[in-house]
Amino acid sequence: MKHRIVVIGAGFAGLTAVNDLKGAGCDITLIDQRNHHLFQPLLYQVATTLLSTSEIAWPIRAILEKRKDVTTLLATVVGVDRAAKEVILRNGMRVPYDTLIIATGARHAYFGHDEWEADAPGLKTLEDATTIRRRVLLAFERAELTPSKHEREALLTFAVIGAGPTGVELAGIIAELAHRVLPDEFRHIDTRRARILLIEAGPTILPAFSKDLSDYALSALSRSGVEVRTGKPVTEITTDGIKLGDEFIPARTVIWAAGVQASRAKDWLDAEADRAGRVLVGPNLTMPGAPEIFVLGDTAHVESGGKLVPGIAPAAKQQGAYAARLIRKRLKGGDVAKEAPFKYRNMGNLATIGRNAAVIEYGRFRLKGWLAWWVWGIAHIYFLIGTRSRLFVALSWLWIFLSRKNSARLITQKETLKDPDAIRQKSVADDVEKLST
Repeated sequence: MKHRIVVIGAGFAGLTAVNDLKGAGCDITLIDQRNHHLFQPLLYQVATTLLSTSEIAWPIRAILEKRKDVTTLLATVVGVDRAAKEVILRNGMRVPYDTLIIATGARHAYFGHDEWEADAPGLKTLEDATTIRRRVLLAFERAELTPSKHEREALLTFAVIGAGPTGVELAGIIAELAHRVLPDEFRHIDTRRARILLIEAGPTILPAFSKDLSDYALSALSRSGVEVRTGKPVTEITTDGIKLGDEFIPARTVIWAAGVQASRAKDWLDAEADRAGRVLVGPNLTMPGAPEIFVLGDTAHVESGGKLVPGIAPAAKQQGAYAARLIRKRLKGGDVAKEAPFKYRNMGNLATIGRNAAVIEYGRFRLKGWLAWWVWGIAHIYFLIGTRSRLFVALSWLWIFLSRKNSARLITQKETLKDPDAIRQKSVADDVEKLST
């Protein structure tokens, strides 16, 4: 019987491991609850109307169609039976393994306020991105309809909570959308009067970057019309707005970019985890006492050189490649006790700040401004899957650059009255109807 490898999660870590195990002579089962691999670094561009979903996501089956050694399952994992060496699926099916790789990523963390999620969606999935895009675009449409000045101002206030790369990128593009793309398209509102807030509880934005790059990002955001608020945490989020300390700010569109927590893999494994729910793994990325179980990416608490490895795409890919190498060595009879520890190679930090502005930091090398923006774009195009995706994204960006028009501005998700936005929209529509009669 061939060695059976089960990989849970088709993100960067899981898919890299599967790709690097090609020709290893194993039976591989890849399980994911979605049918696509997502290029998360560009997810915010879907949320802010720059790219469409198909440009940053690809069907897993299409990616692996030539891999006869790989079976792909669209399923939800609910547990792991370590004694029987089986993965348990929601439908009751059990998938046996000899080696298990868990790379299930992370989800939003609201620091004990999970009730905020309905009013402040995070950005981890395509569904999150299209939800945010819908709310942003509908805010302008509703502002065009409402006769109330107070409601219009609240609708034109956008609050992004968390000033890491994702928050900075979101705030910068929303400002670009309001101030440069949409002004000529509306008749009753001036979208340039939109208020875009970027809120950070800490003292600085982009805290992972050096101070000079953080200061540059702050200056670039301010020039683009983003109001940056630091040093105070958000204490309340409702359908009407946010509370910043004791100050209430009416805001109908709130986006969460402040924190993440690992998936529930620690519960499946009954494993020790850190405060963010990441499984504590050994130097070779396996569970202590269970060398057949690898835990990778955002799901794992990984240290290299005495520092915590960041939960970013390059780190996840490196871990996936490392796990594949170790599995190959074990299949050839390698000694588990003599395995070299995982070493993370820092590929640098990158972040964009709207049109023609970005920051890049790689060791002592630092770059900012329009040149950094071009380098950032080229790097991301390079890492996309397939020539078609690279071409389409490059052409989309070129069109946006030349025309100053964002191409992916369709409102596609159906509203329901369970959605606070839908309730408010119906209320505004009813008010307009009453005024007209």
